[in-house]
Amino acid sequence: MKASPSHRIQFLAGIKPRVSRAIGHVSLVGAGPGDAELLTLKAVKCLNAADIIFYDRLVSEDIRALFPRNTPAIYVGKAKDRHSIPQDELNRLLVETANLGLHVCRLKGGDAFVFGRGGEEMLELKKAGISVDVVPGITSGAGATAYAGIPLTHRGLTQGVSFVTAHGEKELHTNWEALAHSGHTLVFYMGLGSAQRIQNELLAAGMAAEKPVALIERGCSASQRVVTGDLAQLGALVAEHQIESPALIVVGDVVSLRDQLAWFEADAAGQANARYAEVASPFEQSKNKLSA
Repeated sequence: MKASPSHRIQFLAGIKPRVSRAIGHVSLVGAGPGDAELLTLKAVKCLNAADIIFYDRLVSEDIRALFPRNTPAIYVGKAKDRHSIPQDELNRLLVETANLGLHVCRLKGGDAFVFGRGGEEMLELKKAGISVDVVPGITSGAGATAYAGIPLTHRGLTQGVSFVTAHGEKELHTNWEALAHSGHTLVFYMGLGSAQRIQNELLAAGMAAEKPVALIERGCSASQRVVTGDLAQLGALVAEHQIESPALIVVGDVVSLRDQLAWFEADAAGQANARYAEVASPFEQSKNKLSA
């Protein structure tokens, strides 16, 4: 269901809270990078306790399948140049809903505080006197790289990692010189449309043309795809392989380890699932208990 200003008040007023309260509560919940079994137990508990769920575009279908059947779930996601609801209006919607005495689960892909605008939403909620708690999630920069067999740090190769958004606001200027010479693994979020610029800026700042790079498309999902190459090929790789969002760009020597560490291919994933199926799943146990 998509948020519609014209029907909002009538719809929200019809929701009966599980627990009677004068003022509601908002939980900012990180859904992780896509694999439903990477949800934290606390996230599952929050989903089951919520009166209403507002979820983003990067919340996977597998995770949406876990939403309680009778809990209203409203899509408030954003894609490039396609926002289902402007951020300012969404902030007001969260306040408005909480003021009805409802427990709101604001579910975001990855982690709400890593390029998820969770801080902005929390500031508005706190300003309105709404109580808020935060449930951290696995950010895609950590989850998708692990599923791709690319360690973010590795002794002898790098001692740090930098998460960078390639979709920054105009007033924020990326320090390409610092990034190129940091020695860190660089993980670019929302960078597909800027891949050629990332390549050009890093090369101009002195990074080696042969620096390994990886493109991770739909990380932590059954359709995950990983393409590797050199920095000098980055822009061409996106076009040649028709990489689509959501995707991460990883730049650094650790990418060279993927040939040895890759594990989440179709056959490996199947074997892992078979192994997990041999024992009772703590995830399923907790989900069933919380749903009871």
